[in-house]
Amino acid sequence: MTCRGIRGATTAEETTAEAILAATRELLELIVEVNDLRVEDVASAIFTTTPDLTAAFPAQAAREMGWRDVALLDAQEIPVPGSLEKCIRVLIHCNTEKEQSEIEHVYIKGARKLRPDLS
Repeated sequence: MTCRGIRGATTAEETTAEAILAATRELLELIVEVNDLRVEDVASAIFTTTPDLTAAFPAQAAREMGWRDVALLDAQEIPVPGSLEKCIRVLIHCNTEKEQSEIEHVYIKGARKLRPDLS
């Protein structure tokens, strides 16, 4: 097996804990689904939020989904003027037999603007 990175991003509807956790769960569920991930193959996940999201740690959503033995880290992004607001990003490190070209990165909601090549 090889360790691969999977990227993803989404936006929260509002700056509440409920909205942050719901957006994070939706993103993680989609990443797991499209990449056929098993929790036991996830080595770690790094979550970042834009400075306007301070009501909850996105890693809490992963813990609630059963990622209890996964190393998780939350961080705040630098406040770049004009950047996407209410954004949650994740970098997941997982062990997989997939080739790097087979990994599917997931960008949903407002984060699609980060990847104009996505429909």
